[in-house]
Amino acid sequence: MKVVIAEKPSVAREIAILLGANEKKEGYLMGNGYQVTWAFGHLVTLAMPEDYGISGFQKEGLPIIPNPFLLTARKIKTNNGYVTDVAALKQLKIIDQLLKKCESIIVATDAGREGELIFRYIYEYLKCNKPFERLWISSLTEKAILKGFDKLKQGKEFDGLYFAAQGRSRADWLVGINASQALTVAVGSGIYSLGRVQTPTLALICKRFLENKAYTIKKYWQIELEHRKDFINFKSLSLTKWDDSKQADHALKFIQRQGMATVTVLEKKTVNEQSPLLFDLTALQKEANIKLNLSAEETLTIAQSLYEKKFISYPRTGSKYIPEDMWGEIPNLIGILEEIDKFREVVPKMKRGRLNKRIVNDLKVTDHHGLLITDKMPSALVAKEKAIYEMIAYRLLEAVSPVCIKAMTDVVLQAVHYDFSLKGCKIIDAGWRFIKGSFIDEDNNPVQDLPELKIGDELKIKEAKVLEKQTKAPVLYTEASLLGAMENAANQIESEQERKALQGIGIGTPATRAAIIETLFKREYIKRDKKFLLPTEKGLKVYEWVKDKKIADVTMTAEWELVLQKIENNEANVGVFQKGMEDYTKTITQEILAFSVEKDKQPELICPRCKIQKLVIRDKLMKCPDENCNWVQFRNICGIQLSFLDLEALITKGKTNLLKGMTSKSGKKFDAYIEMDEKGETTFTFPEKKKSK
Repeated sequence: MKVVIAEKPSVAREIAILLGANEKKEGYLMGNGYQVTWAFGHLVTLAMPEDYGISGFQKEGLPIIPNPFLLTARKIKTNNGYVTDVAALKQLKIIDQLLKKCESIIVATDAGREGELIFRYIYEYLKCNKPFERLWISSLTEKAILKGFDKLKQGKEFDGLYFAAQGRSRADWLVGINASQALTVAVGSGIYSLGRVQTPTLALICKRFLENKAYTIKKYWQIELEHRKDFINFKSLSLTKWDDSKQADHALKFIQRQGMATVTVLEKKTVNEQSPLLFDLTALQKEANIKLNLSAEETLTIAQSLYEKKFISYPRTGSKYIPEDMWGEIPNLIGILEEIDKFREVVPKMKRGRLNKRIVNDLKVTDHHGLLITDKMPSALVAKEKAIYEMIAYRLLEAVSPVCIKAMTDVVLQAVHYDFSLKGCKIIDAGWRFIKGSFIDEDNNPVQDLPELKIGDELKIKEAKVLEKQTKAPVLYTEASLLGAMENAANQIESEQERKALQGIGIGTPATRAAIIETLFKREYIKRDKKFLLPTEKGLKVYEWVKDKKIADVTMTAEWELVLQKIENNEANVGVFQKGMEDYTKTITQEILAFSVEKDKQPELICPRCKIQKLVIRDKLMKCPDENCNWVQFRNICGIQLSFLDLEALITKGKTNLLKGMTSKSGKKFDAYIEMDEKGETTFTFPEKKKSK
């Protein structure tokens, strides 16, 4: 009997149907010589400090360096702490019984780092030593699964992948557990969380926020000219930027008096604008955030659903290319789209015999190829699934379309002694831009068509005006731009030598970046303001404490990611990596424990209800310690965190100062006071509106 282990029940059922294993059993399906079972994601995890008999959060006990690392059945958080997940334990026993009796094992967890780790941790935890084979597929279509079973690979071929996953898992444990406990001990109150990728990501957000906040916006003025020739209207803009509006007005009068501008520079060139590559996960998440306002986590969830419904290929990919042997399938996929209303007009106009092979590159295909639709016709999709599917489909059509050929013209005009510039762009062959009919340039400016010009031409100034402009502060991160910053972390490095060495290396992986961002939300370190990501008061506090420490260094984290890639490719040793992580953990733990955190002085306040007990103030709430009284006041009100001064005013004066920028359930901003009555009950009161005269 062969045992097949899938990552989740839904995938196991698909595989079982194709293998003829239709007999339902407790925790597995059986038939035709197969027993198909499943995990529920990570059934086995690294043991926590208490599993080693360590109580934790003790300065003298840090850092905690397990030797060896222990594995444990998954635990879940309850009011009484972490307890073993009964469902996980039950499924592990079923898998254990099947493995002990089977002849061979086939691993069918997701084909990637985490999928490999899920199986290997189960295999190691159950002390199994039977050889196993690997099902390696990029989609869950019947064709892909059957082809995968015909070409099973030896398990040892994926040892590098496992060692990279194991190294990442242990590194996150060492840094996360020790840095978090060290900071919590150093602060002396509250619980704080730090992480190998989490903290550098928080540092990116906080640094950008503070740069934006500190930026002084300056006004400047430019002159815009409007011209008309050969029935074409076009505009030019002064290269001079005046700091004084009076000087700009003075120049305008001279220009208006002359009334003419002369062409002094004229450069023409033909540009071939390459089609975009296929989406990898990060690129899809960025696009979905910009176009659909979806979070990275939402996009991953939707893409995973489409994958499990067999409509797209494996979503957790870091590649934008396909291998040569897949090229033959592309025309068939394009043909599928011809049957869908959205693409019915576009596909027939494509030149099927002249498809662009830019996406074909065997050397740039990692674990999985770029995101593709499958040959299964999509059906019964909810609105967001449909939008993501169409996004992936459009990108496929664009990627295999010809280059867009443009005639670009750069012109400099001179009026009086001031230079003015303008750019022209004429589409010679739309190429891939025909797919969506979008002709916006890289700077999001619409195309400007120009008449035929030559040096020495004199152009009449139809209109001239002064434009008031202002310099722009560093733009706050959105999820799209943060994903880009995480993906290109080397760009954040000041040292040019280090920047070049780590070019193309990010922090986190396409599969984990969404989870890192969500963790920052869960820790209440960041919040959303429309599309922007802002640090909370708590997040800024943590950043200020650790911004100069190694734990927040993007360079260090990017270097570890580079080593993990080498381990995956069998070019580096996981033992050396772990030793380096242990040394790094000792360094950051000592760094964090060594600094003293300046404590905000908490006010001593008496409970407004029982009038006896001294209130306990925490990060999230203020409460009476007497269970019979049980008075509580949450500190986060409609998106605003009540400071110690706010709490003191509420308890001693019965009313806070005016709280500005609170957000209602409908998303509207408002300002209000919080007032408290004699029983300790609170309500909003609103400032009186000034009567207009």
